[in-house]
Amino acid sequence: MAPAVPRSGDAIFANVERVNAELFTLTYGAIVRQLLTDLEEVEEVNKQLDQMGYNIGIRLIDEFLAKSNVTRCVDFRETAEVIAKVGFKMFLGVTASVTNWDVEGTCCSLILEDNPLVDFVELPDTCQGLYYCNILSGVVRGALEMVSMKTEVTWVRDMLRGDDAFELQVKLLKQVPEEYPYKDDE
Repeated sequence: MAPAVPRSGDAIFANVERVNAELFTLTYGAIVRQLLTDLEEVEEVNKQLDQMGYNIGIRLIDEFLAKSNVTRCVDFRETAEVIAKVGFKMFLGVTASVTNWDVEGTCCSLILEDNPLVDFVELPDTCQGLYYCNILSGVVRGALEMVSMKTEVTWVRDMLRGDDAFELQVKLLKQVPEEYPYKDDE
């Protein structure tokens, strides 16, 4: 049997079950609106969206690995490219570009030209501190943690705040070595 070849984001996106984009966008908007009503403080909503994304990311990585046939990435640079080209395409139908690498290769930016979460969205003046798509930073952080990469993911640019693109900065804090609970041979 031939070894499994990694599939491109387009190939996976063509074969994955999808939900109506408008339904997805409006449902996400309703969740954010409810959080704003319940929590009242914009900073608390940002934290809650990040935590929700983290919880999704730690589960989503299993589906990603099962359907994409991606093998272990050699380094953080390759991991970022896989997230941008395969992960975002597989789950959101868009790709991102990876730019702004630091000298050590531990920090980069994922730039989304298009973001389906923000269709039909305008932030009122009372929500100017809101990172509406903060769930995405949590998803990336949670998924990377499940593959032994402790990261910090923050929004640098946001089109809802008047910027020209959506930019997530992903910073690798540490590579966690895999640990096994016990040794069989003892």
